[in-house]
Amino acid sequence: MIAFSRIGKQYGKQVLFVDASFQLNPGEKVGLVGPNGSGKTTLFRMIVGEEAPDEGDVSVPRRLTIGYFRQDVEEMAGRSVLDEAILGSGRAGDLHHELEQLQHAMSDPARAGDLDRILARFGEVQEEYEHLGGYALEAQAREVLHGLGFDDERIDGDVGELSGGWKMRVAMARVLLGRPDVLLMDEPTNHLDIESIIWLESFLKSQPGALLMTSHDRDFMNRVVTRIAEIDGGEITAYSGNYDFYERERAIREANREAAYARQQAMLAKEQRFIERFAAHAAKAAQVQSRVKALEKIEKIELPKKRRVVKFDFRTPPRSGEQVVVLEGVTKRYGRRVVHDGLDVVVRRGERWSVMGKNGAGKSTLLKMVAGHVNPDEGRVKLGASVQMGYFAQQSLDLLDPDLTIEEQLRKDFPDESIGALRNLAGAFQFSGDEIDKKVRSLSGGEKTRLVLARMLLNPPNFLVLDEPTNHLDLATKEMLLDALKDFDGTMLFVSHDRAFLRGLSNRVLELGGESGVDPRPHAYPGSYVEYVQRTGHEAPGVHS
Repeated sequence: MIAFSRIGKQYGKQVLFVDASFQLNPGEKVGLVGPNGSGKTTLFRMIVGEEAPDEGDVSVPRRLTIGYFRQDVEEMAGRSVLDEAILGSGRAGDLHHELEQLQHAMSDPARAGDLDRILARFGEVQEEYEHLGGYALEAQAREVLHGLGFDDERIDGDVGELSGGWKMRVAMARVLLGRPDVLLMDEPTNHLDIESIIWLESFLKSQPGALLMTSHDRDFMNRVVTRIAEIDGGEITAYSGNYDFYERERAIREANREAAYARQQAMLAKEQRFIERFAAHAAKAAQVQSRVKALEKIEKIELPKKRRVVKFDFRTPPRSGEQVVVLEGVTKRYGRRVVHDGLDVVVRRGERWSVMGKNGAGKSTLLKMVAGHVNPDEGRVKLGASVQMGYFAQQSLDLLDPDLTIEEQLRKDFPDESIGALRNLAGAFQFSGDEIDKKVRSLSGGEKTRLVLARMLLNPPNFLVLDEPTNHLDLATKEMLLDALKDFDGTMLFVSHDRAFLRGLSNRVLELGGESGVDPRPHAYPGSYVEYVQRTGHEAPGVHS
């Protein structure tokens, strides 16, 4: 279907691909992995023709339809969310919008003299639209938008009033509705909550077309893809299996290569000793020359590149009192919408509460009230004795100084720490080498998240309040953060859409909005996220496994 044949690509001194080959076959679901900057986005751009390889060929059949979901979304305004989503539906989408324009034209008095031509065109368009199944399109669009978390009010509302994250969902709906032969998806889970992620898993698995995607969500990759393509060191290496299989297989291949390297080095050393020992012996001259020539022809095995993951031992926080935070009769409204109504919660020392709930259930509002950023309309939120809180939300990224480098920001925050300790901290959060000299203003969202978390965890508070801390984090950083927080000797209240994070950390679950919406009252589950899933039969409110 799509074939990369011995491609080469570089930007200045940065080499992305060297003699690399790869094929995406019809109906395959492939996960694309590799370090930041390895060339994943460039591969997508070559498929859609936005870039060309310096060497080699990219073969894409002419009639193939390709849908590409990317992180940068163009401006959207002037249409409803529904109409904007339908734009992506190929010919049927074009006809849908032409029918709308023709209906406006028919009711326009200024165009009364042109009515016969408009009516004739309307009949032609309507016939083709019906033939393509267009009248089912609106229902399909609503189904996809509901799956991505939109309610009917938002679906019929102006797309221009949405935030950037919600516009990303509209862009995704547009691509999904096109039902292309090949779907390219760059980090599709970044702006989705857990309910939408689970819906998207099911949708992608049910589609007959091919899929090539990047994702930092391990569970999502494991459930959707059946093959992994790894870009590293200019090469593309394929693994038949999901992400967990890829990790195991990669480790086996690395171990085999290290063993082969060790055997070859031992053999080379032995041959070199023979050459050095008998180089001056006339009787052995032929043997020496023969071995020299043989060594020159041997293809040298290189050690596999090691992904450097720095371990950082986070310090033990001071001990808090038994009750960390108490919410009594907390009510919060936004206009006529009641988000919390008489909420009572007690969080005790050592508990790790994950807060679950559908969009609009008030998860972030609850965390903001606990952090003191929002006041309840009624009731009270009281912190316990000796509680030191660290609050992370996406707005925390704005607290960084854009004019400082990463190192300067850390030195400003921790003037009494040694530069060695600060560099170890930066390394644990995947800032190594020259990256520590990057200006904060040039950092991506994921890099800023890593820096904010690093600042919070050097001298950790005893109560962490975290709102989607894994947004934009790559898998290596997520796993490092998860390992660090497993050993955290404090209390946590957090919202996350990452199921590995939920499984690894929670020992209490607070479900807002009740079980699957049947009972609107909050439910507290005195057990882990794993036990919550077993007990309720769903991974998130309203989503049945």
